[in-house]
Amino acid sequence: MSTMQTNQLGQKNASISPWQQMLNKVPAVTLAFWIIKILCTTVGETAADFLNTTLNLGLTGTSLVMAVLLMAVLFFQFKAKRYIPSVYWLAVVLLSIVGTLITDNLTDNFGISLVTTTGIFAMALALTFIAWYASEKTLSIHSIVTRKREVFYWLAILFTFALGTASGDLIAEHFNLGYLVSALLFAGVIAAVVVAYWRFNLNAVLAFWIAYILTRPLGASIGDYLSQSRDDGGLGLGTTVTSALFLAAILGLVIYFTMTKEDAEETRDGQDANQQPKTDN
Repeated sequence: MSTMQTNQLGQKNASISPWQQMLNKVPAVTLAFWIIKILCTTVGETAADFLNTTLNLGLTGTSLVMAVLLMAVLFFQFKAKRYIPSVYWLAVVLLSIVGTLITDNLTDNFGISLVTTTGIFAMALALTFIAWYASEKTLSIHSIVTRKREVFYWLAILFTFALGTASGDLIAEHFNLGYLVSALLFAGVIAAVVVAYWRFNLNAVLAFWIAYILTRPLGASIGDYLSQSRDDGGLGLGTTVTSALFLAAILGLVIYFTMTKEDAEETRDGQDANQQPKTDN
């Protein structure tokens, strides 16, 4: 699944007009993609805690600041005509934070249970996929070459972060597994999805989005394990140090991708990458 394509449902939409087409706006799905995605989700967890608690912005204040920053970055992401690693991954980091904050606000400020929020975001994500496919006849993440597809793509990512936060917190609180065990559990489920994709032909779209959802609680568990105190089952590095370490790793990878362009998709002008063999996935 390190380079999975959506070859089973991603059919080219022949109705795309030439003036609607642009260079593919998302990176190639490689092993590096999954590494930086997990780094982003970890930062999303620790940065939200850092702003909320360490800087005393509070949950509402943190939510407002992050929402404004996210809208600003998404403006530049949508304005761009090609994949720009720095803009794309900054948007992912901010979406991770905002997705976490949405769930936290619903549970902490409005008293909505994690069971309910998990169901709400699962339904919202399902409806997004249904509308995406009904409109575009594809769920391919390798052909984000129109504005409409880009809207669906980022909306789906937002809901995966919110769903991942809600379901991850639900599992952690219900079973009280601790941060390290939770991280290993989510990593094991992701590994099972990889095996199901490569060995048993699990649908590529389904496999990708399951893994994408699960990297959120995986990253959060890793972040909590590193940042929380030893009395609470963590390593005690704190949110400041943990956030700085992972942000530095993300920055290093983004600079590398910017210079080498190794994570850029070859797909352009509406050509769907799912037409490539599965070995290129």
